[in-house]
Amino acid sequence: MKWQNYIHSDSEVLLGKPTVKGTRISVEFLLGLLAVGWTEEQILENYPTLTPEALRAVFAFTAECMREESLYTLPLFFEAG
Repeated sequence: MKWQNYIHSDSEVLLGKPTVKGTRISVEFLLGLLAVGWTEEQILENYPTLTPEALRAVFAFTAECMREESLYTLPLFFEAG
């Protein structure tokens, strides 16, 4: 998938954060919704300007960004229970 067809950055929109083209919906915002448990169906239903392809582009963009970053081992976190 060519995420560039769906994701862009414009310094005049959300301070240049990557957004879905034609919207003010940022990649960060969409990933945050998924992180708190929203399903793809819920996102598409609540944001009808998004398409399934645009949502997949968010994943493709994020995957490419992660490949280009150095990742560091994080300490294990155990929740007291």
